[in-house]
Amino acid sequence: MEDLGLAAARVGAVWLALVFAFIVLPSALGVSLGISEAYMRVLVKTLEWATIRIEKGVKKPQPQMLKTPAANGIIERDETPMEKEIARLHRVDFEFSDIFYFCRKGFEAIVEDEVTQRFSSEELVSWNLLTRTNVNFHYISLRLTVVWVIGVIVRYCLLLPLRFTLAAIGITSMIVGTTIVGQLPNSSVKNYLSEVVHLTCSRILVRALSGTIHYHNKENKPQKGGICVANHTSPIDAIILTNDGCYAMVGQVHGGLMGVIQRATVKACPHVWFERSEMKDRHLVTKRLREHVADKSKLPILIFPEGTCINNTSVMMFKKGSFEIGGTIYPVAIKYDPQFGDAFWNSSKYNIVSYLLRIMTSWAIVCNVWYMPPMVRKEGEDAVQFANRVKSAIARQGGLTELPWDGGLKRAKVKDTFKEEQQKNYSKMLVRNGSIGSQPTGTESD
Repeated sequence: MEDLGLAAARVGAVWLALVFAFIVLPSALGVSLGISEAYMRVLVKTLEWATIRIEKGVKKPQPQMLKTPAANGIIERDETPMEKEIARLHRVDFEFSDIFYFCRKGFEAIVEDEVTQRFSSEELVSWNLLTRTNVNFHYISLRLTVVWVIGVIVRYCLLLPLRFTLAAIGITSMIVGTTIVGQLPNSSVKNYLSEVVHLTCSRILVRALSGTIHYHNKENKPQKGGICVANHTSPIDAIILTNDGCYAMVGQVHGGLMGVIQRATVKACPHVWFERSEMKDRHLVTKRLREHVADKSKLPILIFPEGTCINNTSVMMFKKGSFEIGGTIYPVAIKYDPQFGDAFWNSSKYNIVSYLLRIMTSWAIVCNVWYMPPMVRKEGEDAVQFANRVKSAIARQGGLTELPWDGGLKRAKVKDTFKEEQQKNYSKMLVRNGSIGSQPTGTESD
């Protein structure tokens, strides 16, 4: 038993030495040995081969086995605006057929509404040799089955232990490093060391995800005293951005391991963490954020205005609070490549441990980050209009669908006030277009 334990200790020591020499140290220095690049080239070639095998293996009479883009949806929708549809009803007398438009829209919403589908994983055009698929593609051919089995072994027996080791090193380094730096008096030296710790640990954590990140337009990177806003797909969004620059995070105080990290990092960096009771006081939150932005020596604040994770296909409503603070807004668009792994976190379905296990057993995390030109609030523009303008810019840059809905619908029902507002709009359209109590000309009666 002693010999067995000694051998295990030696293997563990060799494993850690290799991880530090070939991954941790290069990550800390911001250099690459080309291992990740070689891995990605092999992975891309393998997935291309698998796609060709699938296309050959699927019989022509069964083309439905191959995925179609999620944009096509389950049903084909008529994109005609409601106003134009109702405008066709230029009649004084009500007919039963007048309700068919609303019935059709209701059935479409029940079968496939444009909100609920944003809270489920993005569908793929072709299988990526992971288990996230509705079709058992790995049974099409023996070769494909063998490759799939080898992939499972590689992901769970090699990549998972390696990524877990790197994640443990990165998190431990973050806690220890920020705790030590936090003991120093406030000075430029402390700020410099804090940024070094955050950047170094974030780079290690990105390697723990086999992350390949492409940053575009770096001349537009957020500056100190500003506010960085980005679309939100995953908790790792913050790590993806911090890998290229430091930010002051804004969020709610948590317990457990996350709470330990928050308490350690806030000592070294001016993060803005709120208690749950404070989060409900919007004026208090706004005051603390304004105080942070007013100090041009502090790091830019990183905020995800959607308030929840969306599935990498869309950008939903931006909460106006981030745009009432004032100062310069630096928009950032983040778009993940779903071919290599699903970065979306459905918090209502998976807890954080299950989510991290799914991430660490995927092939890799590949994404593009676009830094966009800074934006400021125009004269006469309210916070909601400003938020919508920034949201539209991010959606266009990231190739995402822009939706007006509140991401909070993931957990909450539509408010009665919103339903009543829509009902009033419907009635106004009907009256204006001559369907209810108006003249045959379609004008409103006095």
